[in-house]
Amino acid sequence: MLQSWVLEVQDFTLLGARSISSFFRRPLYLRETFQQMDIVGVGSLSISCLTAFFTGAVLALQTSNTLSSFGAVGYTGQLVAVSLVRELGPVLTAVVVAGRVGSGIASELGSMLIGEQINAMRSLGTDPIKKLVTPRVVACTTMVPVLTVIADLVGIMGGFFVATIFLGISPSLFLTSAYDRLDYSDLVQGLAKPPIFGFLIAIVGCHRGLGTYGGTEGVGRSTTQSVVTSMILIFISNFFITRILLTIL
Repeated sequence: MLQSWVLEVQDFTLLGARSISSFFRRPLYLRETFQQMDIVGVGSLSISCLTAFFTGAVLALQTSNTLSSFGAVGYTGQLVAVSLVRELGPVLTAVVVAGRVGSGIASELGSMLIGEQINAMRSLGTDPIKKLVTPRVVACTTMVPVLTVIADLVGIMGGFFVATIFLGISPSLFLTSAYDRLDYSDLVQGLAKPPIFGFLIAIVGCHRGLGTYGGTEGVGRSTTQSVVTSMILIFISNFFITRILLTIL
């Protein structure tokens, strides 16, 4: 059991290293990279915004209910903005991308492996890591931060909507509270995590897909394992990244 776990970690690490090193070698496969960026970014935009909007709305409801007992309802905007930018925005966006894109990567590569398409690439002299893995890693690493920024803004707007319509908080008070509280360290924490999350999602999806066995049943198994593993790694890495950034900042 321990030996198989160590081998899994080794294969995962080697795949990540090879995908990074392949990025600096020709051919670049720009068409595949931009295609994957469209799948990750545009394809996940609507569900990321929907998730962020209602997360911000629920945050406004919950925080205002608690703050009202202290007579500090005016701090609702501050708490919504800081919570989304620091933690909820990056984590929820990464979870959405892991469920939608990570599973798709695993199933796609798993189907190609079962269908002998990857072996055909090797026989023609094409590096599967360079053509299949690197574009997906680049796409996830670059697009997850973009989705996170948009999700943060939409989430704050969700909190703004609830605060002004249902809670009777002044729009200027909400926005001023949110703007004044956000500082450099909050933005650093919120933007340092998404590239790492995106890299983990892509590598896990590719690793599970390229390790598929057992026919069509194995494709389903790899897809499930990809989503579960990605989410676990997102939560674990989020803790350590937060701890490191709080120590530095």
